[in-house]
Amino acid sequence: MSKHITSLISQNFGKFASCEFSPWFQKIVNQSYVSLMGLDMSEFHAPSSYKTLNKLFTRNLREPRHFSLDGNDFISPCDSLISECGDLDESYALQIKGMEYSTDELLGENFTKEEKERIHNGQFINFYLSPKDYHRYHIPMNLKVLKAVHIPGKLYPVNMPSLKGRLNLFIENERVVIKCETLEGKIFYMVLVGALNVGVMQVSFEPRIKTNADAEVQSVYEYQDLYLNKGDDFGCFEMGSTIVIVSEERMFDLHVKSGDNVLYGQTIAKLG
Repeated sequence: MSKHITSLISQNFGKFASCEFSPWFQKIVNQSYVSLMGLDMSEFHAPSSYKTLNKLFTRNLREPRHFSLDGNDFISPCDSLISECGDLDESYALQIKGMEYSTDELLGENFTKEEKERIHNGQFINFYLSPKDYHRYHIPMNLKVLKAVHIPGKLYPVNMPSLKGRLNLFIENERVVIKCETLEGKIFYMVLVGALNVGVMQVSFEPRIKTNADAEVQSVYEYQDLYLNKGDDFGCFEMGSTIVIVSEERMFDLHVKSGDNVLYGQTIAKLG
C-alpha cells in the first residue's frame, strides 16, 4: 500500500529537521523557528546550543518542574491547550464543540468489547500541543502500564481549524494507545495522536514502536510489571500534536475546562 501524502510530507520534513547543518546556518534555522513560533525558551538552553532543529523540538527542561506529590492529584502530562474535556456520552467524546468521535473507534480493534465498555460514560480530556509548546510528555500519576497498541494511519494536522473541519480526525490519524491502571485498580487510556510533520512519537518504555514508518498493521505490546511514576518522562512528539485521555466513569474531579492552557506538572484533577 502506498503511503498517504501526509506521511510522505512528514517524513521529508523529519529528514530536514534531523539534518545537522554547519553551526552558523543551524543557528539561523533555530533562531528563525523560535522567533516565528514564539517559543518561550526561559526554561531551556539557548536556541543555538541545539545541533538540529529536531533537538530543539524535543528539548528537555533545564531544571525539573515541581508538582504535587499527593497521590490524589492528577497532573497535566504536557504543556498544551485543553481543546475539549468533560463526560463521555456512552462512547462518544467531543473532538471540538459540535463534532463527536467514538472512543470505541479511537482505541481500535485490539481492545475487547469489555475493555471498551469499561470506559463508557466516563471522562475525557483532549490536550493540543502547538508547535511552540514543550514537546515532551510525562506520566500524570503513579500507574501500571498494561498494554500499548500502535495504530498506523494518516497524519492530518490537528490544529484548531482541522479539528473543526475534519470528522473523526483522531481516529484517522496514526496513534499509540496506552492502557493504564491506577494503584486503586481504575482504568484509563492515554492516546498519543500523530499529526502533519510529527514524523515520530517516541515511547521510551517501548522502543519497538516505530511511528511514521512503513508499518501497515497494528502492533500490540502487553506488560506484566511495568510501573511508572508521576512525572516520569516517557517520550515526545517531534513537532506539536495531541494527547487524549479517556477514563472510567467518575474517575476525575476536573479542575480545568475547554479553552484552558495548562503546563506539565500542573494539577488538573483530583481522583474521584
